[in-house]
Amino acid sequence: MTPLSPVPIADARDARGRIADVVLRTPLARLNLDGAESRGAEIYLKLENLQPSGAFKLRGAVNAIRLADEGQLERGVWTASSGNMALAVAWAARRFGLPCVCVVADVSPDAKLDAIRALGASIVKVPWLEVLEICRVHHRDGMDGLFLHPFSDPNVMAGNATVGLEIVEDLPDVDAVVVPYGGGGFAVSVASAVKTLRPSARVYAAEVEAGPAFAASLAAGKPTEVEHPPSFVSGIGAPFVFEDVWPLARELLDGSVVSSLEDTAGAVRLIAERARVVAEGAGASSVAGALSGGAGAGKIVCIVSGGNIDPDKLALILRGGAPGH
Repeated sequence: MTPLSPVPIADARDARGRIADVVLRTPLARLNLDGAESRGAEIYLKLENLQPSGAFKLRGAVNAIRLADEGQLERGVWTASSGNMALAVAWAARRFGLPCVCVVADVSPDAKLDAIRALGASIVKVPWLEVLEICRVHHRDGMDGLFLHPFSDPNVMAGNATVGLEIVEDLPDVDAVVVPYGGGGFAVSVASAVKTLRPSARVYAAEVEAGPAFAASLAAGKPTEVEHPPSFVSGIGAPFVFEDVWPLARELLDGSVVSSLEDTAGAVRLIAERARVVAEGAGASSVAGALSGGAGAGKIVCIVSGGNIDPDKLALILRGGAPGH
């Protein structure tokens, strides 16, 4: 697999114009914390959970569809995802009148699956490891239409890099950005834009203890496999780092901040209580990492990547619990 390249800033700017009529330019909101909580950091929330599909993935999906020609789209679109890319592709497919098939992990949250069905997409449930294999090889036998890779595709990445553009425009003196790390494409897309426009800014991956493959790979100096037990943080984490993403992630990201599941649940609760914002576990992982001090001090932007959390799990967290999976 050919390693990925940084997203050119011109591609990110072009993507912004291409998706502007569909995708929300999300707000950047200061999180209300006292000094002891903040560890000397001013924490800002980039609220991608407010996108129409509930997560940032809509940016890349819309950009890729708009760049495709009629021949590529005549048999519709499909994707493989743990949930949020499937939601984004289903949402965009309905908007553009395209047939859509979503190959999803059989552990995907019911809230996400119900929303995908409501958008009119067909669902194919497969084991989580099969989703990972589709993402690795960019193919699945028997599928028709344009494959929209959830993270490792230049057109998807250019759309997602628009998040980085908006962050630096809204907070020009940003010191650090913390990005939830799943397949890694989102993190390097954001880092491509941020580091072009604000070279002194640090960009960190946010991971949780249930499968921090990027942190393990950084420590080993090479892609390393880890255990990846199921958890309520379903939108990020994998048992390994994808080989096409690894060189770019190692180059652009300044490290990984790994949080416990309890701290991540605490971040979901804190965001709800202080900002009145609903974040899924993956979306809150960035805040958990910043609250730990792992991203340092200064002006820190935490990307709340999505808000598609199962209502029962959210209720448990708001009562002070931490779902196991």
